[in-house]
Amino acid sequence: MKAEAPHSSGAEKLRIYFWPNLMTAGNLFCGFLALTRIVEATPDAENFVRSIHGALFLILLATIFDLLDGRVARMAGKESPFGQEFDSLADIVSFGAAPAFLVHRIVLRDMWPAHPQVGWMIASVYLICGAFRLARFNCMARMGQGSSREFLGFPIPAAAGLVASLTLLLLWIEEKGFPQSRWRYLLPVLLVFLSAMMVSEVKYPSFKSFDFRARRSFAKMLGIVLVIAFFVILWENVLPIAAPVIFSAYLIYGFVRPWLPKRTREGIEDEPEDDEEEINHRNSA
Repeated sequence: MKAEAPHSSGAEKLRIYFWPNLMTAGNLFCGFLALTRIVEATPDAENFVRSIHGALFLILLATIFDLLDGRVARMAGKESPFGQEFDSLADIVSFGAAPAFLVHRIVLRDMWPAHPQVGWMIASVYLICGAFRLARFNCMARMGQGSSREFLGFPIPAAAGLVASLTLLLLWIEEKGFPQSRWRYLLPVLLVFLSAMMVSEVKYPSFKSFDFRARRSFAKMLGIVLVIAFFVILWENVLPIAAPVIFSAYLIYGFVRPWLPKRTREGIEDEPEDDEEEINHRNSA
C-alpha cells in the first residue's frame, strides 16, 4: 500500500509578517476608536466638536497607517495574501464604516426627520460601494489583472481622507456653530459622489513605485524635508486647509490625468518610462 503524504507537504505555509500587519492593526485600531468617538458625540453636548475632532484625526491617522503598511511590506519584501486580506478588513472599518457613520451622525440623521431611512440609505450606499471596490481590487489582484501602478476607481482610503479633511475644514471655518451650519450639507453630496467614484472606471496612480531609497536631486529632497517640517511645526493651523486640498487634488487628478503629456505624468507619479522595460529585462535574464 502506498503511504499517504503528509497534509502539509503540498500546502503553502501561511505567512504572517509582523511589521506590515502591525501597521494594518494600527489602521484598524484607529478606525474603531473613531467609531467610538462618533457614537459618543451628541450635537447638543458641549464636547460635540471635540469628539468629532478626535474622530477626524483618528481617520486621518488611519490613512497614514494604511500608507505605511504596504510601503513597509514592499520595502522588506514581505507581501502576503494574509496581509492583503487583513488590510481590506481594516479598510472597510476605518474608511468605510467610520466616514459613513460620521456623516450620518452630524448631518443625515437630522436631514429628513420624517424619513430617517433616507439618511441610513445614503450612508449605506457609501459603505457598500467601498466594500465593492475592495472586493474588486482583491479579485483583480488574484486574477493577475490590473496594474500595481494604478487603481481602478477612487481608493477608499483617499475617499475617507477627503470626507474627514473636508469635515475638519468646515469645523475650522465655523467651529462654534457647526451643528447648525448649512455648510455641513455638502457632506452627504460628497458621500454620494465618492460612492460613485469608488466603483467607477477612472484610474488613479498608486504611487507604489515611489522609492525613498532612490537617488534624487538635492533640490527635491530639500523641498520634501521643508514641507514635512512645515507640517510638523504648524500642523494645527495647516492641516485643516492642506489636507482637503491634497485629497481634492488627487480626486481631480484622476480626471485630468489622461489628458496630460506622458512626460508630465511620469514626473508627477515618479515612474520613469524605462522602469517597466528594465523590470522585464531583469525577469528575462
